[in-house]
Amino acid sequence: MQKLIIKGKRELSGTISISGSKNATLPILAASILANRVILKNIPLVKDIFTMVELLNFIGLKTKFIRKKNIIEIIKKEKNINTLAPYKLVKTMRAGVLVLGSLLTKYKKAKVSLPGGCAIGSRPVDLHLFALKKLGAKIKIKDGYIIAEAKNGLKGANIKFPSISVGATENALLAASKAKGKTILKNCAVEPEIKDLILFLRKLGTNINVRGRTISISKSKINKSNISHEIIFDRIELGTFMIAGALIAKNSLKINKINPKIINSEINILRKVGVQIVKKKSSIIIKKKINLKNINIVTKPYPGFPTDLQAQLMVLLTQVNGVSKIKEDIFENRFMHVPELKRMGAQIEIKDKTAIIKGPAKLTGAEVMATDLRASVSLVLAGLVAENRTIINRIYHLDRGYEFLESKLRKCKAQIRRV
Repeated sequence: MQKLIIKGKRELSGTISISGSKNATLPILAASILANRVILKNIPLVKDIFTMVELLNFIGLKTKFIRKKNIIEIIKKEKNINTLAPYKLVKTMRAGVLVLGSLLTKYKKAKVSLPGGCAIGSRPVDLHLFALKKLGAKIKIKDGYIIAEAKNGLKGANIKFPSISVGATENALLAASKAKGKTILKNCAVEPEIKDLILFLRKLGTNINVRGRTISISKSKINKSNISHEIIFDRIELGTFMIAGALIAKNSLKINKINPKIINSEINILRKVGVQIVKKKSSIIIKKKINLKNINIVTKPYPGFPTDLQAQLMVLLTQVNGVSKIKEDIFENRFMHVPELKRMGAQIEIKDKTAIIKGPAKLTGAEVMATDLRASVSLVLAGLVAENRTIINRIYHLDRGYEFLESKLRKCKAQIRRV
């Protein structure tokens, strides 16, 4: 099994280009079931994307990857469609459940395995099924599969989510895109990745209006001509490298191929810590800063501070002066990186949903184990700032969501290698 070896205390300098967003690509790949031919650009070459493409192939779509250009072409032939999403392809990737909405609204039936993904909480699909039932689907769970049917097609409805859910919002959008009549979704997630999905669905011909957390959708004729779409940048990868720069940049670290306007929460939090950030039109410069300050934060749905950056921020807070607190308000089991950070010398205490971090802590290299996607990259950040050598096991988690992580860091003078 592969592992990463990092020699710490090597200051970073240079420029890092951010990849396309995995979390935007996955629902758009699911949406491609609704089209005839799609060309997607700026696709990140990561494990979850490959798995989703394999799922599309199983369903009956033809895909062609141009990896050197990060482009994928998807072609659908109706006679080949299979409305099953099997366990073997959905078990490692939670986003596999998103084909449910597309298959159900297009083909009036679907059988989709209950999803897997990172073990960071129960993350049930209840809200997905709640929305689909409101649209008229008959659903049962049997033998680990969601079996859904809408013999007469889905019908528009007024739906208010009991709580904000990114995945449920995406599945409802996909299902409502071809439903009869008008659908109004309330208390929706409004992440940039969802807005990218909306932009894609509009290109397919769906009428969608967004006002705050309310989204209205009405069917129109799906555009059967060629659809081309460029995926937005990965704001979580950006946040990860911003924190890397704050931790161990030599003087400054430049990060490009981004839009600073959609990461205001991340920028504001890092500035409160004392990180110097210079915003440009399509780039950000992180400048080295000594004597960083402690803060208290709570993870929230967008536009709040993202749970997907909680673990990375925690590493930064081990290096600031004073006591910081992070309350995890999205998932109930997202502190599994804490024992590994403590093995490296971090002083962290967990009380209910809150991590209490005492800094500055002297981190020392150790052999550690990744437990999920974002936890794995937090250990990389800790290894960069720690003394001596850090060995990270189970890095297949990392490969699910970060494109060319080691090569990007090596270009900026980090000593990191895969064995």
